[in-house]
Amino acid sequence: MKNFKLIFAATIIALTAPSALFANPMVGGAEMFPTKNIVENAVNSANHTTLVAAVKAAGLVETLMGDGPFTVFAPTNAAFAALPAGTVETLLKPENKATLTKILTCHVVSANAMSDAIVKMVMDDGGKHTIKTVGGCAFTAWVKDGVISIEDGNGGVANVTIADVAQSNGVIHVIDAVLLPKM
Repeated sequence: MKNFKLIFAATIIALTAPSALFANPMVGGAEMFPTKNIVENAVNSANHTTLVAAVKAAGLVETLMGDGPFTVFAPTNAAFAALPAGTVETLLKPENKATLTKILTCHVVSANAMSDAIVKMVMDDGGKHTIKTVGGCAFTAWVKDGVISIEDGNGGVANVTIADVAQSNGVIHVIDAVLLPKM
């Protein structure tokens, strides 16, 4: 009976301990910790150095380290590089802080929306769902072949390439394009 109790206790510990099965996906070659906030994790992703620089330039670090909850659609460096030549450099200038802030806050939703919740909203709305961001943008989401896509105010489309990266103050979904508000 003593061995049974030990095996039972070990099984309970194994089932309740964090498991690789439930671990966050790696992002930009770095482990993402659900106990850290959005900024603390993003700074470790080699694929998000441009986003991190933009967040710093816009003065949004403290906000994204706050309690949230936030859902961040996080464009990769390649997504920023796909913008017209000189766009990122221009946006990072102090005189363009308001425009940069608008663009970045249009990638943030004031909720903790995991991908299954987004898919449910899309399905509940008949195949397309309007996402309202903290930056005042209204983007359209849909799901095709299991991939969540988001259309911005100019007809540009970003696809979620890594979903459900849990954070202590929300969730990150990595996207392959920068969402731009209608200016």
